[in-house]
Amino acid sequence: MKDIEKLDKEYVLHTYARNYINFKKGLNATLFDDENRDYVDFTSGIGVTSVGHGNARVAKKIFEQASNLLHTSNLYVIEPQALLAKKIKELSGYDVRTFFANSGAEANEGAIKIARTYGEIKFEKKRYKIITLENSFHGRTITTVKATGQSSFHQSKFAPYPDGFSFNAIDDVYNAIDDETVAVMIELVQGEGGILPFPKDKIQELAKFLKDNNILLIIDEVQTGVYRTGEFLASNLYEIEPDIITLAKGLGGGVPIGAVITKHKDIWGAGDHGSTFGGNYLVTSTGLEVLDILEELKDSGKLDETIIYFTKKLDELYENNRDIFITHVGLGLMRGLRVKDGDTLALLIKTAFECGVMVLKSGNNTLRFLPALTISKFEIDEGFKRLQATLNKIK
Repeated sequence: MKDIEKLDKEYVLHTYARNYINFKKGLNATLFDDENRDYVDFTSGIGVTSVGHGNARVAKKIFEQASNLLHTSNLYVIEPQALLAKKIKELSGYDVRTFFANSGAEANEGAIKIARTYGEIKFEKKRYKIITLENSFHGRTITTVKATGQSSFHQSKFAPYPDGFSFNAIDDVYNAIDDETVAVMIELVQGEGGILPFPKDKIQELAKFLKDNNILLIIDEVQTGVYRTGEFLASNLYEIEPDIITLAKGLGGGVPIGAVITKHKDIWGAGDHGSTFGGNYLVTSTGLEVLDILEELKDSGKLDETIIYFTKKLDELYENNRDIFITHVGLGLMRGLRVKDGDTLALLIKTAFECGVMVLKSGNNTLRFLPALTISKFEIDEGFKRLQATLNKIK
């Protein structure tokens, strides 16, 4: 491990505070290091490995596709891309078309470009401003950083930023709209902002107001999408119909993919947007397999059973440790426990890893859980057993 740590420190640009552990293999929601120690993974690679590590069906699909074609470019039709776009339309229940990118940030960039195109062609005077929410997170590119509703991300070293972005509390969005506003962009559950689900009635009220005023509603489902909250989209759960939705993370089960879904199906023509790698054979054939697995999991009732069981165990942990935790938040398998202070949270995450369970931070004081949607009851039981041992150790 020391040799790998040395290589990393010498040759890799340091943008992460790394935990120097060398994982060698994974099995569903369990990871194994180079000394064969096992770790229950409640993070799924920050919501990415939706069907678990080492999934045999995904591995087979990747092998089959890689043995034939990986990439030809978007200058030619790509069969699994067209099939994945069709599948997304069917599962979403919306009349939409999809553009494929490589990440959530790229998907959000695409959404912003669609909104600004709409602002150009829909109104006599161009509209371009986009309102986001406080504590939101939309990506790491210059534009999506500016769209992110956290001032700490707007570092001067990256300035100047593109104009046309502002962030507000959800109740203040109405007053922030002016005659240059083209869209409002929100997460229904703020992933990086503390696992904060917004009230359904407030979201429905906002959606209706925007529709009545010809302002686009963009829903960033990079983290909430692909069954993470229990339905294919959190938008389905909230019973709204956005103009634009973005996906990434769990859609590829581990391969890099992003998607921009819009009901404005003819807003772009050839050359208006593009991506060299976006939607190639590898990622879209894998995405199809991932969605097939998750659709089967949902239709069989197993996903709902897992959500209920995981929630039960999380509630037990919360109730047994009210001296550490303030409240339990989240939806589906996107969950959080508010911790009494940031120092305790940092110690908890560090000690949990030492005890063989992986968890995440969200916001300033939230312990975040994003397990694989295929996680077993045994893995849930073992993970919470190790978390309780962690809490006993730090008290």
